[in-house]
This record gives sequence, C-alpha cells and structure tokens, in this order.
Amino acid sequence: MRAVKFAIAIPQFFADGEFDPAAYRSYFARAEELGFDSAWAQENSLGAAPQLSPLESMAYAAACTERMRLGCVVFVSTLHSPVHLAKSLSSLDQLSRGRIDVGVGTGGKMRPFAAFGVDPDRYVARFTEGIALMKALWTQPRVTFDGEFWQLRDAPMEPKPFQKPYPPLWFGANGPLALRRAVRLGHGFFGAGATPTARFAEQVQFVREALAAAGRPATDFAIAKRVYVAIDDNAARARRRMNEAMEHLYGRRVADIEAAAVAGTPADCIAAVREVAAAGAELILFTAMFEQAEHAERLAAEVIPQLG
Repeated sequence: MRAVKFAIAIPQFFADGEFDPAAYRSYFARAEELGFDSAWAQENSLGAAPQLSPLESMAYAAACTERMRLGCVVFVSTLHSPVHLAKSLSSLDQLSRGRIDVGVGTGGKMRPFAAFGVDPDRYVARFTEGIALMKALWTQPRVTFDGEFWQLRDAPMEPKPFQKPYPPLWFGANGPLALRRAVRLGHGFFGAGATPTARFAEQVQFVREALAAAGRPATDFAIAKRVYVAIDDNAARARRRMNEAMEHLYGRRVADIEAAAVAGTPADCIAAVREVAAAGAELILFTAMFEQAEHAERLAAEVIPQLG
C-alpha cells in the first residue's frame, strides 16, 4: 500500500467584495509550510452559494505557491467546450510548471443541461468524446477529429501541457459504468465528499476488480476521496455547523451527505479519517466549509500526525 497523502481545499466561497488577496496568499504559504501535498477546487457554475470558478481560483493559487500540486474535483467537463478547457488547462500547467491535476465528471443526469446547450439524452457520449478530444489536443501536433459533437481539421494547439503526455486525469464516479469508465480512461478515481465511507469502500473494491480484469496494475491507478471536515472541541457544535454548511452547499438536507462528512473533536475526526484510509484512499482531500485557515492548522497539528 502507498503512504496516504493529505490535501486541502482551495478557498472559493466569497460573497461579493469579500475576497481578501493577502489572506489568500497567506493561506497558501502556510499550507505549504504545513506540508500539504496538494490543494483542490470544485466546480458549480450555477448555485446560490457564492463560489468562485475553479480555473481562476487554481491560477491564483498557482501564483501563491511553489511546491503544492493544484487540481479540481471535478470539472463537469460535459458542460465545457473541450477545446477551450484543453487550452486553459494546458496554459495553467505551463504557468505552474507542471503542478496541475485534472478531475473530470459527467455531472450526472440532474444537471441544468439546457443552460449549456447540452442534450440531456447524450451527455455521457458528449463527456467521453470531450475527453478524447482533449487528449488529442494535448498530444498530437495537429488534430483531425470527426466526432458526433466536435469536428476539427488539421488543427494545432500550442503549447502542450508542461507534463507529458498531459496532466493526471482523475475521474469522479459513482456507479459501476462510471467506475469502469474511470479505469478505462483515467489515471485515478476520486470519491466524492458526499459519499459515505462504507459506499466508498465498495467503490474502491469495484475499481480494483476492474483494474485486474483489464490487466492494469493497481499501482498505476490512484484512489482519493474528498472528506468534508469540521473540528471543534465541542462535538455537537461541530456537527451542527457542518450540517448547516452541507445544507447551504447542496441546497437541501440529505442524511447520507451529512453522515459522510466528518465532524467532532480531533479524536472523532482521527477515527473517522482512519476509516477512509482503511477503505482505500491514498490521497485524502480535507475540505473545511468554514474557518479554513484554522482548520489547516488543526489538521496539521492534531489529526494528520495521528494517521501515520
């Protein structure tokens, strides 16, 4: 088994006029000092929560950091032009000197596809074709592509990504078909923060079986999970604040989502995160929904040292 790495969320939730550039720079400087492996954004283009977009947040983070890898879990790439997204990610990989990870996902059938001009009956096919086109743009000098959704003739895209052949591709997935797609097309599987640990363990087992069936070494495919976390010496207060944050983020109360989040005293959080690691997570992305800088300190001082 590979040693577990620990990541932290890229702050994205800022109301109009609330963003503090100095505090943002300080957050990332301290995160690097504390030894976090990477920092990750998430995407939600439409929603009531005041959430900055991931690409711009990652670009700002890249300028504030020197060592940490930076990613997004996940870009709902179905809703993007793959040409635009490939260009943006290639540019960001160059600007960061090869520190970008790319998470992608279909977004599921409940997305507001009409707002993006996407046929809801063909969103999976669009997703898969978009991934193929991005890979082509990242690796081929000139691309000729005759797809259902996009067509190119002898089209170059430069510069290519700094990482060769392209940045690691993580797939967000839930059911068997999506997990098989991740094994077939990606470098890793990233479990959702809304997925309870027991369900994540089942997904990991399915992925490992799919890797074996494909004759693909498990060492070539990484497994990660986002963990929403709230640490408080008052366990009841931690759970209440976490449930409120989850309701705000998802727009409703969902028992499974609340149960998947880790909240409580440091000892409570250590026990819960140990279960996530035991389920197969090789990278754990801690995502605090409030007091993010304070959580970074407590995670580094009180939780992570007990997980080794």
